[in-house]
Amino acid sequence: MTTENVIEIRDLHKSYGSLEVIKGVDIAAPAGHVVSLIGSSGSGKSTLLRCANLLEDSQSGEVLFCGEPVTWKGEGHNRRPADQKQIIRIRTNLSMVFQQFNLWAHMTILQNVMEAPVTVLGRSKAEVEQKAREYLTKVGIGDKCDVYPAQLSGGQQQRAAIARALCMEPKALLFDEPTSALDPELEQEVVKVIKDLAAEGRTMLIVTHDMRMAADVSDHVVFLHQGRIEEQGDPETLFKNPQTERLQGFLSATQH
Repeated sequence: MTTENVIEIRDLHKSYGSLEVIKGVDIAAPAGHVVSLIGSSGSGKSTLLRCANLLEDSQSGEVLFCGEPVTWKGEGHNRRPADQKQIIRIRTNLSMVFQQFNLWAHMTILQNVMEAPVTVLGRSKAEVEQKAREYLTKVGIGDKCDVYPAQLSGGQQQRAAIARALCMEPKALLFDEPTSALDPELEQEVVKVIKDLAAEGRTMLIVTHDMRMAADVSDHVVFLHQGRIEEQGDPETLFKNPQTERLQGFLSATQH
């Protein structure tokens, strides 16, 4: 039995005006697998993640969710998703965790985690509150339900953002540099949560600068360079025996 791809991208091209950022990339995140995207700044990692979540429109290529292709209208820079209901359905099944937490400052942590399932999915507050408390406990901040984001450390805020993503009960989690805004000691709190989620068999697509985390949690690692896949494979092979000079150079630079 083959594992279904939750997210699949085929021959994706994305440009801003005349600047081509993604140059024909194929990528797949099978159910229960963790795929990490690595590469230097400007290699297209975050843009690719935003295209996967349909936060950015691509100019050509296919984006599929659980085997269902996104329908498009128009061409090139005029290309847009054709079916808004399809986009909402796909987005509610792909929860994104951003670099900068993006928590609502005027809401408690519990309210932050409950907001989307209640307003977007229309679930009952009582049902969602129970789940929200469970997820906050799961990420290690169950005692912070009634405090506001400003009262938490960066690591705690990022864990609250992960609980908020989990509370949507998505088919896949997308992480965009989840630890890069954090001090090293706070980074480890978040890495532990991500490792726990990987051990549970959750489908994740992670953009990261943390090579150790990529090596520890990933089933598959993709090295992007200037909008193309330069090299990819399982972490053991990729990190211990890089084939291309560019990946060798990138890895030696990240070790200093």
